[in-house]
Amino acid sequence: MRGKFLFIGEEKLYVRGVTYGPFRPSQDGAEYPNPARVAQDFEAMVAAGINAIRTYNVPPRWFLDAAQRANLRVMVGLPWEQHVTFLDDSRTVRAIEARVREAVRKCAGHPAVMCYAVANEIPAGIVRWLGGRRVERFIEKLYRVVKAEDPEGLVTYVNFPTTEFLELPFLDFFCFNVYLESRDAFEAYLARLQTLAGDRPLLLAEIGLDSRRNGEKAQADSLEWQVRSAFVGGCAGAFVFSWTDEWHRGGYEIEDWDFGLTRRDRSPKLALDVMRRVFAQVPFPPKTNWPRISVIMCTYNGNRKWLLECFRHLEKIDYPNYEVIVVDDGSTDRFTDCARDFGFRLIRTPNSGLGNARNTGLFAATGEIVAYIDDDAYPDPDWLKYLAAVFLHSDFVGVGGPNLPPCGDGWVADCVANSPGGPIHVMLTDREAEHIPGCNMAYRKSALLEIGGFDERFRVAGDDVDVCWSFQKRNWKLGFSPAAVVWHHRRNSVRTYLNQQRGYGRAEALLEKKWPEKYNSAGHVSWAGRVYGNGFFTILPRAGRIYQGIWGTAPFQRLYGPTPGWLSCLILMPEWFLIVGLLALLTGLGYSWKPLFLAAPLSLFALGAPVAHAVASGIRACPSRRIWNFLEKVRVIGVTTFLHLLQPLARLLGRIRWGLTPWRWVKAESPSLPRANSIVLWSEVWHAAQDRLEEVESALKQLGVVVRRGGDFDNWDLEIRSGLLGSARLGMVAEEHGQGRQLVRWRVSPKCSEIGLVVLSTLIAISVGAGTARAWTACAAVATMGLLLGLSVLQECETAMALALRAIPDRKVEKSSAQLVSGHFKRATHAVRQSMEGRVPVNQPIVEGKD
Repeated sequence: MRGKFLFIGEEKLYVRGVTYGPFRPSQDGAEYPNPARVAQDFEAMVAAGINAIRTYNVPPRWFLDAAQRANLRVMVGLPWEQHVTFLDDSRTVRAIEARVREAVRKCAGHPAVMCYAVANEIPAGIVRWLGGRRVERFIEKLYRVVKAEDPEGLVTYVNFPTTEFLELPFLDFFCFNVYLESRDAFEAYLARLQTLAGDRPLLLAEIGLDSRRNGEKAQADSLEWQVRSAFVGGCAGAFVFSWTDEWHRGGYEIEDWDFGLTRRDRSPKLALDVMRRVFAQVPFPPKTNWPRISVIMCTYNGNRKWLLECFRHLEKIDYPNYEVIVVDDGSTDRFTDCARDFGFRLIRTPNSGLGNARNTGLFAATGEIVAYIDDDAYPDPDWLKYLAAVFLHSDFVGVGGPNLPPCGDGWVADCVANSPGGPIHVMLTDREAEHIPGCNMAYRKSALLEIGGFDERFRVAGDDVDVCWSFQKRNWKLGFSPAAVVWHHRRNSVRTYLNQQRGYGRAEALLEKKWPEKYNSAGHVSWAGRVYGNGFFTILPRAGRIYQGIWGTAPFQRLYGPTPGWLSCLILMPEWFLIVGLLALLTGLGYSWKPLFLAAPLSLFALGAPVAHAVASGIRACPSRRIWNFLEKVRVIGVTTFLHLLQPLARLLGRIRWGLTPWRWVKAESPSLPRANSIVLWSEVWHAAQDRLEEVESALKQLGVVVRRGGDFDNWDLEIRSGLLGSARLGMVAEEHGQGRQLVRWRVSPKCSEIGLVVLSTLIAISVGAGTARAWTACAAVATMGLLLGLSVLQECETAMALALRAIPDRKVEKSSAQLVSGHFKRATHAVRQSMEGRVPVNQPIVEGKD
């Protein structure tokens, strides 16, 4: 197993398989036909382009020898009593383990064995009865039993849609039986399965159609698009169910279903000829009209070993129409000259940063698609085909794919790969992405030129995020191909990893200046989609809910997991350490006033939460399917835990260094106490309320303000945030006065953060309590903290108010909304009458005061 595919040595194995059996046992108990019949079947399979078979019983040694002679790989099914409540009896559990162990011993080490399937489709009712977690743990126990007997063997479990919710991350690859007769539904569910598989190969263990009910022509047509869709969708392979209509189950011959490629007498059906043609063309049809692609690799003083590795793999890409452009962004050596030896175009530029280098390659590209790869990565041979296939069958302007860490970079690189801050993709759906990382991204050249290419202010990182947001601003969509794999080296030392994170912090600061609306009040990006990548784990999980249908009858039972709670997110933020510091200070003041020692448990929890999260992440990052001794596990867990603790701090240093502070403070023009304000504007030019609000929203964004629209249940229109503690809310109503004339009323009011008010109230109460007890040191210290917090709340509210008022066109501010109701309303009404009579110019504000 290597990434999303299976390999034999260095050769990729596309599994083109059929299922074989189960058959009626003979009088002597043999579960397979005689060797002569098996040899004939294998010969016919090979002639049809089949290279793998799946069995449901443990094959004898002579069967495996015959498969080896025919160059067929065998998925060995390990049968046991999975149709009963097997976990309710400890004797049954022990018997199952012994049976599996004995079965693996019979096959262990045989070169024809492709993998073992520890079970097949445990019924949903049994799983519901026993409990999903218990079943998951038992499957893992069987996995370990198999690994103990055959350490080099691959192990999987064959799942199906009715128990899709089972979480089995320890398996070597992902296996599913899928029977769907609609092509759209099949391809959509395939994308769903790829999401569940993650960075592991996806193998379809059963697909097919009954020719008895649908006809042999319909069976052949259906199998053709099922197999093509499976391989184009990035599957490592598929098994057609089945080789023959001869099928025995539960002690009976199955005579009312005909799923076979051959009849019971082994005469071929139309589907066999179709499979011969389709299997010869996987993964893609040979007559595909592939678009020209320009691969662009930008480098600056890149690692020589990794550069050569990248060049060699770029040269070996299996794609008929592509070019490679190497952009050397002012490297201090001439090592990239060797790019010409591979037939690549080399462009040298003065050092101007990554954004400029990407644009240089873009302008020189001759392809209609430009694909970018980093100088510390190398592609899978079919990388471009999988990217191009998505472009050919969609309207996406950009497509990305997984970037996986290669083996052999060392244990520190493994720790970095399982730490936060790496290149990740963010998915809105199973097919549509919100963000694709720069080490593996491709765009339509015309679309990239239309947005002006890459922003050259991003010299090190952040350019990929900026481009994705620029496309989405135009309502263009990004796609994702799970099989378009590049292998991306991670940093192999702690120092280089932390330097990289500081650079990413700088990129975040630059992005925040350009896209303030994408950041929340604390200066963090709020993604709409789900983030996929290592290093994201919470110690405060909230159990998801399994959709089972009434009485557990739903055919597709999936797990709906909630988004992490606010506390789970908060402990991952660098600002959490400020809370730790505040609680520690209160605990220290306990020497002045003993009740403050009650803050000690909270202080310990606040400090322990990120540490516990880091430890849990380190343990989770130690994959159970890899064989390490105890000391190696301790070392990996320890370093990974250390990186989880340091990464937020390193990123914070980079953010602060370039102006992205924990709080997004903006200085107000004329500081004053925040209070509600109202504005009244008369206009004889009619505008829709939505247009007026969008104009104000646009003006606020140009001021670099985080602005949020009111929701479906809110009685305000826009919220302007200036920090964590305070904001302002803006509402608007337009009175209609006929003939397109409007009286537009704006209301701006301050809004204090609930958390800020709770903390402020707590500090005031503590200060009063300490003062009552004559603990003056504690009283003064806590009162000072409360005063600073209160001033911060007022300052942020006033700043937000000032920014909101500045964004309203032709604004003149009333002294207060109360005054407007009590006194100015009459003057405003009189002024409206005067305007109607032509005495007041159009669009003049109607206010009290010197104006």
